[in-house]
Amino acid sequence: MVVFAGQGDPRRSLSLLWRAETPPPTRGGPGPKPRLSVDAIVAAAVALADEEGMGALSMRAVGDRLGRTAMALYTYVPGKSELLDLMYDAVHAELPTAYPESDPAGWRAALTAWAGEVLEFHVRHPWVLQVSQARPVLGPHEYAGLDTLVTLLRATGLEAGVLRRLVGTLFPFVRGSAQAVADARLAAAATGSSDEEWWAARSAALLELVPDFAERFPAVSGLEAEGPVEPYPAAVQEGTEPVPYPEREARETFRVGLGVLLDGIEAARADRT
Repeated sequence: MVVFAGQGDPRRSLSLLWRAETPPPTRGGPGPKPRLSVDAIVAAAVALADEEGMGALSMRAVGDRLGRTAMALYTYVPGKSELLDLMYDAVHAELPTAYPESDPAGWRAALTAWAGEVLEFHVRHPWVLQVSQARPVLGPHEYAGLDTLVTLLRATGLEAGVLRRLVGTLFPFVRGSAQAVADARLAAAATGSSDEEWWAARSAALLELVPDFAERFPAVSGLEAEGPVEPYPAAVQEGTEPVPYPEREARETFRVGLGVLLDGIEAARADRT
């Protein structure tokens, strides 16, 4: 499911994002109900999306979490579209906005650290990956994240036109890698079969139904023969948490791919000298 941001009233949405309007007065009533605020509503919505996914998000569900009706929320947030914008921007406040290595000598270490932080951010909030990048939210925290990346890239010394394209390369690369990790974590629970069961059943069927697979797809078969991956384990112990094999593969692909992208930046810097 792809969701497009910025579907609410432009002025009201941006006013809420930038906190440019006076919030409605808090209303204390009898009983222990917490007082409502934009921030409280957004925090409840984020927690709901983190736990149950984007599909569970509704004004009613958020109201239930706060012990209020959906109608009570509309005084603060006019609708679900504006709420999504607020949620998206709010979680981006988690990302660092400065890196000690962001000088000309340490740009590569800084970009590596940045990419790792952004990957883990999306893995923590996989619903963010469903928000299309075609139309930005235009919130302060989203801009802070963009400003951070541009600052790190400026340390490479490359011209502005190249930097713009690198921004458009690095963000999708990291998001795509995070999607692979998130999907690897979700697959077993969503389908009811483990990764081992899925591959065992389909590998056996594929070999039986397509005995000439190697002849029909020589490049793929040759790549596996030249550099075979290790046997498929149910889980691999890394630190204290068992990491399923598909997730580990996704993370290794991210690491290698990022290295190649940074090598390309190195080459571009060398060409201009």
